[in-house]
Amino acid sequence: MKKIEAIIKPFKLDEVREALSDIGVNGLTVTEVKGFGRQKGHTELYRGAEYVVDFLPKIKLELVVAEGIVETAVDAIIKSAHTGKIGDGKIFVSTVEQVIRIRTGETGEAAV
Repeated sequence: MKKIEAIIKPFKLDEVREALSDIGVNGLTVTEVKGFGRQKGHTELYRGAEYVVDFLPKIKLELVVAEGIVETAVDAIIKSAHTGKIGDGKIFVSTVEQVIRIRTGETGEAAV
């Protein structure tokens, strides 16, 4: 099993969720986060004063999938989150050692 973590632009969340649902991913965790990369933030004007916004709002998706659909899931995220502009995000894939469903005690892929 693999854990996919994706940092995307907030307005792309629905498109990404639908794309993942279409390929059979039936569970994910969504967190509102802030951060920056090459984008480096931007300046805004508030009540006549200019200030720098260093951390930009992003969405972090976390999902655990079977090894057989990792590439399909990553491709779905890339295609649905892509805008071609700076700040589209990143995807991290890591190995999951064990999964346990708390309610039933199921383990492994049955628990996903």
